[in-house]
Amino acid sequence: MSAVSADDAEESRYGDAGRVAAAGLSLAPFRGLRYDPQQVSSLAAVTSPPYDVVDADGRLRLETGDPHNVVRLILPRPQPTPESGYRHAAYLLAAWQRKGVLTADPDPALYVYEQRTPAENGTAGTLQRGLIGALAVSGAQAGVVLPHEDVMPRPVADRVGLMRTTKANLEPILLTYRGDGSAADVIERAAEGPPLLTTTTSDGTTHRLWAVTDPGDQAVVSKDLSTCRALIADGHHRWAMYLRLQREHRYLAQSPWDRGLVLLVDTARYPLRVRAIHRVLLQLPVKQALSALDDSWTVSDAGGGTLDSALAALEAAKDAGLNAFVITGDGRFRLVTGPDAATLDAAVPADRPEEYRRLDATVLHSVLLDRVWKVPDNPDHIGYLHDAAAAVREAEQIGGTAVLLHPVAEGVVRRLAEQGVTMPRKSTSFGPKPATGLVLRSLLLG
Repeated sequence: MSAVSADDAEESRYGDAGRVAAAGLSLAPFRGLRYDPQQVSSLAAVTSPPYDVVDADGRLRLETGDPHNVVRLILPRPQPTPESGYRHAAYLLAAWQRKGVLTADPDPALYVYEQRTPAENGTAGTLQRGLIGALAVSGAQAGVVLPHEDVMPRPVADRVGLMRTTKANLEPILLTYRGDGSAADVIERAAEGPPLLTTTTSDGTTHRLWAVTDPGDQAVVSKDLSTCRALIADGHHRWAMYLRLQREHRYLAQSPWDRGLVLLVDTARYPLRVRAIHRVLLQLPVKQALSALDDSWTVSDAGGGTLDSALAALEAAKDAGLNAFVITGDGRFRLVTGPDAATLDAAVPADRPEEYRRLDATVLHSVLLDRVWKVPDNPDHIGYLHDAAAAVREAEQIGGTAVLLHPVAEGVVRRLAEQGVTMPRKSTSFGPKPATGLVLRSLLLG
């Protein structure tokens, strides 16, 4: 399914309050819902990664770490159905507000959000700052917010059910833009003052939040953003959720459903990291995967037999302009390059942009998964992992095949999105991703 389906064509015309979307981004202040530090064990203990990167063990760890962890809202346990889980999340959200665990800020604000990640594996830490606000929702055809990946119907329906029931934006999605620098200047001035909150999560990332309530500063931000468009870096399914719920409520004037919670980062000032998302073929052993490859593929040992050397060989192959993958799961690492031009032409339409046709994710899904291995793209057959070592471990444990990919450059992602071309889902991982739970948006507060 495309990130914006044919059924969504009508809704793509609509922006703020059901009117035709403006030429650029429109970010509105809102009264944030935030945890009272006196009511919880710590702010770090009630935050969570985005819902789609929390596995079963992680959810249990977050749930037991503090009874008010936001994971209980974003990933409610079905009781016994998903709909009853949504109702339980809505009950918790209301109960936590009644008890003062979550309180609404007195004034509408744009929120400056800062993340400082620690150095790791010999690389320097990163500093990322952006603006959290309520963004006017518009579809891809409006050309204001650009998706770059496809979405799947099931997770969109799940997020729609949760938001419809809770009447809240529980976590911001991550978007990038390139402004004239004036909004970024407002961000940096705000960061010179005392923050609303500071906390350090278990991964070592320090998070800080400031409120921008001055009308003059908000006007500067609005002017800068009005000439910009944004790329969805992380949160395609939640953006599709915003579109669907906006469509459901478009009969309302000045509807809160016309906006959605986002974190906007100016990558001219704060470049994001782009990482690959690896695949684990759950029911395909390595031996079978390799034996299915024909002469259009070249298979060789990947470096010195370690994950680091295999990833280095993968990077070298990419630098040489090849489509390349590392295949492992049996204790060995193989570098697979290809296919030949005839195989690619048979699998990928020639009318697509060449950058799209040569994406590793395109080759993997259109050639290897669909034609060579005949692996369906569903959770019973393919797992998606952001960490290469975790993908290798899982493949070895279950006897499957890990397919390791090299990240796509942000410029390629943006160029394709500007042409209206969506990549195969889970093609990229932009980061650092915003923590969930630092600020929420209740639609009941406007």
